[in-house]
Amino acid sequence: MALLTLLTGCVGYVEGPRARVVVDQPVVGVTVGMPDEYIYYPGYDVYYNRTQREYAYIDGGRWVSRPQPYGISVNVLLASPSVRMNFHDSPANHHEAIRQSYPRNWKPAGVNRGQQGKPKDRKPEEQDHRGGK
Repeated sequence: MALLTLLTGCVGYVEGPRARVVVDQPVVGVTVGMPDEYIYYPGYDVYYNRTQREYAYIDGGRWVSRPQPYGISVNVLLASPSVRMNFHDSPANHHEAIRQSYPRNWKPAGVNRGQQGKPKDRKPEEQDHRGGK
């Protein structure tokens, strides 16, 4: 009985003079109503799956998903430019097209490229409101 429960991941019990096993279906890796959502970091060819909380990337010629990216700290990755993806399946299915759209040196439009402070040609209400002064 214990072996049956261990192997199937089910719940069982014994009833009366004859043994009777009641088996419930095991729940394994169920994600209900939550499609995968990816963020792509072009500078590192790394995707973050927000739903699964894992990083996906090519390692040794094959796609892997891991809780941490390899070769870069999460803080450095989070500080780099990123793009929210519109697909909900594996990044492997879209990676070549994504790499063409977002090369390693890609920056989002409107990013302050090398200028210090706020651009002076915009009105105060049009200034960037990221929490700075």
